[in-house]
Amino acid sequence: MRKTRLAWALALAFPVPLLAQTLALSEADKAEAPVKSLGVVTVNSGQPTSLPTQIPATIEGVTREQIEETINATDAQDALKYFPSLLVRKRYIGDYNHAVLSSRASGTGNSARSAVYADGILLSNYLGNGATYTPRWGMVSPEEIERVDVMYGPYSAAYPGNSVGAVVDYVTRMPKSFEGTAGVSVFRQDFKLYGTDASYGGQQANASLGSRSGDWSWRVSLSHTDSTGQPLVFALPSSTAPSGGAQNVTGAVPALTTTNANTYILGTTTQYRTRQDQAKFRMAYDISPTLRASYTLGVWMNNAEGNPETYLRDATTGNPVYSGNNVVINGQSYNIGSPFNATREQLTHLMHGLSLKSNTQGRWDWEVAASLYDYAKDQQRRTTVTSAASLNGGNGTLADQSGTGWMTLVARGTWRPQGVKGAHIVDFGVQQDIYRLRILTSAVTGNWLSNAPGAVNSDVGGETRTQALYAQDTWTFAPRWKTVLGARLENWNANSGYTYSATPAPATRVDYASRNENYISPKAALAYQWSSDKVLKLASGRAVRMPTVSELYGATSTTQAITFINDPNLRPEKSVTTELSLEQDLGHGLLRTTVFHENTRDALYSQLIPGSTTTSRVQNVDEVRTNGIELAYSGSGVFVRRLDLQGSLTYADSRIVSNPALPASEGKYQPRVPVWRATALASYRFDEQQSGSLGVRYSGQQFSQLTNSDVNGNAYTGASPYLVLDARYRYRLAPKTVASLGVDNLTNRTYWNFHPYPQRTWVADLKHSF
Repeated sequence: MRKTRLAWALALAFPVPLLAQTLALSEADKAEAPVKSLGVVTVNSGQPTSLPTQIPATIEGVTREQIEETINATDAQDALKYFPSLLVRKRYIGDYNHAVLSSRASGTGNSARSAVYADGILLSNYLGNGATYTPRWGMVSPEEIERVDVMYGPYSAAYPGNSVGAVVDYVTRMPKSFEGTAGVSVFRQDFKLYGTDASYGGQQANASLGSRSGDWSWRVSLSHTDSTGQPLVFALPSSTAPSGGAQNVTGAVPALTTTNANTYILGTTTQYRTRQDQAKFRMAYDISPTLRASYTLGVWMNNAEGNPETYLRDATTGNPVYSGNNVVINGQSYNIGSPFNATREQLTHLMHGLSLKSNTQGRWDWEVAASLYDYAKDQQRRTTVTSAASLNGGNGTLADQSGTGWMTLVARGTWRPQGVKGAHIVDFGVQQDIYRLRILTSAVTGNWLSNAPGAVNSDVGGETRTQALYAQDTWTFAPRWKTVLGARLENWNANSGYTYSATPAPATRVDYASRNENYISPKAALAYQWSSDKVLKLASGRAVRMPTVSELYGATSTTQAITFINDPNLRPEKSVTTELSLEQDLGHGLLRTTVFHENTRDALYSQLIPGSTTTSRVQNVDEVRTNGIELAYSGSGVFVRRLDLQGSLTYADSRIVSNPALPASEGKYQPRVPVWRATALASYRFDEQQSGSLGVRYSGQQFSQLTNSDVNGNAYTGASPYLVLDARYRYRLAPKTVASLGVDNLTNRTYWNFHPYPQRTWVADLKHSF
């Protein structure tokens, strides 16, 4: 991140030849990296990427070398750990179903308000919005990352309205000659919370091989993760009961709820072990010096187990207690129901990407690209645990999403009427995205672990399709002025939606009418070269975030006595986002100050239906408004020659302005958008063999409920403030062999984002390249 951002700062103040002399980057790396001039970033890469050639607003980046030196990266999302205003809610190493990306004005419950790509292939999961629809991070291993760029805000017409928070673009490595790598790592944490006191950990292994010969280049990479995480979900009593309970139990742990009410923790209901394998094959063929064809195949497989542990013991026999409608805890009778469950998941996902791209840097360039993400196999078996024997058999359910997935197609071009240094550069294109969802849930009798599915409990599904036409013109209309003007036209269609439920009897099926709607999203940016070392930028854009298939048709489930139902008539979110930035070259680094504002109409949030205490669904919140300021600094050779520093500080006042469906929420903070957050990262190269880094991550007060009633964030389901320290030491054993030792959460803080984050975690890795 430091070299790239410093390169941009120097590009603002000095001619390109001096930039080339200053930076210790190869000519090939400089050709692929984004370059900034007059506040607008230009992307000249010949590799597949989601980025347009002109980016009008704030962008940050990090390179492979910086990740290896400074970050304990066990998953692809770890590369984002110290980016300004970003947070990925990664609960444990290998977290595959809850690692949501949040940004300046979007919390960790809004996965559909950001966009993640790898080599131009969409990884964001717009089948739904929320914890279980996270980007498919597992399709990228940390070892294969070449660089990561993040564009903040919906200021480019090339992206859908999901880009309102941020666009993350991964570029993975392609060889320039024969090369290979092999690496192993181990990790471990000692976790103590409520009645749990245990160690959890695992190991990873990866290998890659690639080469370039003539016009052909290819790369194969393999990775394996075996990770056991800490408990994530905890059981609480459902209600008190009349006195005189029949069964006295011990082991319940007194605790406070998020509203500071007294309760008991009865045990853990979800603690994962995940075993993941990823394989990636990339191939490129240079049809001519300026035309490249690329193909990517990704395979991700996961076998995951979720297991419970009850803290309760029968006071007489000492046997574990998993359920009961009238048990006695410390003299008080409680209904605890059947809060414990177990799951087994078998997942095989496939990813394909195909691109044909020109890179002439002349008057015309173009690209045609297509991608497919396919849930080839996606099955989750679940049972309610009423005794230890339930883990080995008994009735359960099977939820099958096989065949679910999404497809994208884009044809885009760049027109430079006066050449690459002309006054106008026009980016334009047409796009189509299709998302198909089906969730078939069936009963399994006899043995929930292996028996075939029986009677259908529920069946939901549907499709959304977006077709878009966009164009934007980057116009240098005066020596110190540049503007980017654009618009995005979208036709959105929702069709084939249905829901079937076998309960309550009689079974019902509802088929929903199709919807077809059109939207336009204008974009504008203006940059002014204030002086040789200062640039002032103003950007504004409208974003329309369409409802997802799951929000429209798919939410038919019951959890913790709350029933969730779908709404096929949801309106899309409509946001207008504006930022004003001042970028300054301080000689030793770059300082950016950004003031931002976002106003969102019809925000999509799950909340109780008016008048009900048990039925919830995604509803439109009339208005949410966010005002904030972000400071970001990055410098090399600060104070002393080998010391690099970077840091950020963000203030965000994000409030619900109007919500007639829940008036108590008006004036309250938007869920999981902290008022203050900050990052800092210092790295020092002791010599050619050794380097070390120290990182700090801070988040202030935040809430999970729309009404902000969860005043105690340091409790299960709460969202707590935190200050976390990370450290990493790297030693080069031989020219191509490197060992590292790192620790995340050095001070062993217990902190929450609904689930508990990992406690102090040690990571050791060894890597050899050839």
